[in-house]
Amino acid sequence: MKLRLRKTYIITAIICLPVSLMMCRKAGEFPESDYDPRLSGGAATVFDESNRAFSHMIEGLNANDIHAHEVGDGGVEQSFVTAPAPVNSGLGPVYSNVSCVSCHHNDGKGNPTAGFVNSSLLIRLSIPGSDAHGGPLAIPGFGGQLQDLAIYGFQPEAKVNISYTEHTETFPDGETVNLRTPAYTLTNPYIPLPADYMMSPRMAPPFFGLGLIQNITESSILAHADENDSNGDGISGKANYVWDPYLQQRMIGRFGLKANTATLLTQVAAAYQQDMGVTSYVFPSESSYGQSQYDGINDDAEIPDSVLNGAVFYVKTLAVPARRNVKDAIALRGEQIFKQINCLGCHTPTMYTGVDVTCKTLSNQRIHPYTDLLLHDMGPGLADNRPDYLATGTEWKTAPLWGIGLFEKTNGIPFYLHDGRARTIEEAILWHGGEAENSRNAFKQLSTADRKALISFIKSL
Repeated sequence: MKLRLRKTYIITAIICLPVSLMMCRKAGEFPESDYDPRLSGGAATVFDESNRAFSHMIEGLNANDIHAHEVGDGGVEQSFVTAPAPVNSGLGPVYSNVSCVSCHHNDGKGNPTAGFVNSSLLIRLSIPGSDAHGGPLAIPGFGGQLQDLAIYGFQPEAKVNISYTEHTETFPDGETVNLRTPAYTLTNPYIPLPADYMMSPRMAPPFFGLGLIQNITESSILAHADENDSNGDGISGKANYVWDPYLQQRMIGRFGLKANTATLLTQVAAAYQQDMGVTSYVFPSESSYGQSQYDGINDDAEIPDSVLNGAVFYVKTLAVPARRNVKDAIALRGEQIFKQINCLGCHTPTMYTGVDVTCKTLSNQRIHPYTDLLLHDMGPGLADNRPDYLATGTEWKTAPLWGIGLFEKTNGIPFYLHDGRARTIEEAILWHGGEAENSRNAFKQLSTADRKALISFIKSL
């Protein structure tokens, strides 16, 4: 099958031999001298710095896999419409967006607006307590996620208003940075909201590299956990264990901003159901089931199994952009500062994937996502005050840093942190509190040159 031009990718000949060797040996057996520091995703790395950097297929797929990837590509790009319709039918009746790419712009992040079809922000909802599996307790009549849009003849669950107040942070050298604090208000609910409801705004994370994250071994994740801070560095880190509704078992969480989802299948299927109101074999019921907006129709799955499975395979097989500027003196200085102020206490540079017999490019890889996939207390400034399985109201999963320096190219204005409040990496760092407070304070004490060096290193990832 001839691939579209936008799916072509370039892996330079100079790395072909090391990559092929990596696929034949266990990643952990390589000496340091055998690694190219540019290979953030191991064999699943792509060399592209354009606005399409996040949209490349990994190498090593056979013809059937390439076809599945292309089917998935079409699936994540399609916009759903109101039934009945000959294609892409099933939107709503209440929803948050019309397609996957409306949130994940260029397979990356998006913007923190709300109530528009290009928004990448959603609102999780719950009330105090937990469900039968230890997860958040859904609000009767609203569920666990707000749907702020509706098809003709139906009511949105509520509307979201966002306002910002700004304050200034001043460095010892006199430079200043403006930080903005968001405030979220739900208005015009179709039925009254309970007085004790909790909400959590969350930006859509990037698509790329998810197959590698799914394949990181559980032991590799748990090796970095230190829930009781036994080493006394002020950083604990714990895994989130969640209930998978399709497999019907408790599993370690990997996906979502609080690591509240265990598998890519559940993550993608939940997005179809909750974000677009589109049912599947994983979630066969409408998100509005039991509410007055429910249309009462016992729908079959509104997307074929092949489309859902293709979408899962698509995000599983998106390559990771290579690290850049690996010989730049300023960026290398920034890497040393990153270590010096202990950013790597949470943003773990190196992880290892396990065996994937279906996809050798994801199998036994040494990768550099700069995350431990663990939950950390980030302090009151970033708190949503809403628990999510084992995550408390102040805890968030460490966000991967790979590809972060390309967000400006892939998304235009970049937005950082769980709700997009930070407009620069510098702002994002200054919002860090809790377990990251010592690192933030150390960052504030750096000279102007050293702060710029640190930012230069982070942008090289």
